[in-house]
Amino acid sequence: MKIDPDDYRVQAGEHVDLARRPSKIPSLYDSKKEYKKILESQVSELSDLQRLHYASNQQSLLLIFQGMDTAGKDGAIRHVMSGVNPQGCQVFSFKQPSSEELEHDFLWRTTKRLPERGRIGIFNRSYYEEVLVVRVHPQLLLAQGFSDDAIAGHAIWEERFKSINDLEAHLHSNGTQVIKFFLHISKDEQRERFLARIDEAEKNWKFSLADVQERKHWDDYMRAYEACLSTTSTKESPWFVIPADDKKNARLIISQIVVNTLKSFKMSYPKVSAARRKELLTLREEL
Repeated sequence: MKIDPDDYRVQAGEHVDLARRPSKIPSLYDSKKEYKKILESQVSELSDLQRLHYASNQQSLLLIFQGMDTAGKDGAIRHVMSGVNPQGCQVFSFKQPSSEELEHDFLWRTTKRLPERGRIGIFNRSYYEEVLVVRVHPQLLLAQGFSDDAIAGHAIWEERFKSINDLEAHLHSNGTQVIKFFLHISKDEQRERFLARIDEAEKNWKFSLADVQERKHWDDYMRAYEACLSTTSTKESPWFVIPADDKKNARLIISQIVVNTLKSFKMSYPKVSAARRKELLTLREEL
C-alpha cells in the first residue's frame, strides 16, 4: 500500500469541483486484518513522532476536520489519534455558538483553543463553519449583529475568507502548522448511514430531525465547500479532500498525512549540557 498525500491535496489556487473528486476509491487494504495492521503501524509511528514533537517543544500542529453529517469525523479522530499521549493532544468540538461567543468576532472562540508549542490541536468543526453553515443559512448572521443589507450581499464571505487566510498565514509564520481535512462523503452513502442510525438502536441517539432538514440543503453545502476549499487552501495551510465513503480508507489516508506532516518538522530531543550531564551523574551516585 502506498498513499500519496498529493493525490488528495487541494493545490493553492485550484478551482475545486467536488463532483470530480471521488468520495470512494479502491480499497487500500485487502482485508480487515490488513487494515488493522496498517493502521496500527501508522498509529505507532504517530505516537513516536508525537513524543518527539512534545519534547522538542518548538512547533504546534492544528488538525481541522470538516464534513457533512455522518462523514466520519469523530471516528477518524478517535482511530487515528488512539495512540497519542493525551498530555500532548487537545481535541475541541465546535457546535452552535453561545451567546457570549456571538458577541465577539467569528474567529474568537476558536482562537482561544489553539494548540501550544509541542502539542497537537484537533478541531472537530472549526471557524470554517462560519463560511459553510452560516453561508447556507445566512439568517444566522442576524445574531452576530449584521444588518439585512449586509446579509444580502456577498462581500461578507470574501472578507471572511481573507480573515481566515490571514489568520492561518500568521499561525504558520509563528510556528503552528495547520492541516485541514474535508471528509468527502456521497449523498447516497450519507443516506445509508442515516438509515443505520434509525435501524440500529444503539445509534438512535445520533439522529435528529435537524439531520433530515440539513440534508435538504445538500447542493448548497457542496457549493459552499467548493468556494471554501478553492479559496482557503494554501501551500502553507492546505486542504485535503479525503474520500470518506469507506471509513477505513479515510482513516489510513488521514493518518499517513499526519505522520508525513510531523516528519517534516525539525524536531530533536533537548540536548543535555556538559554541566547538566555531570549533575545527573552525581545524582546517580546518590541513588
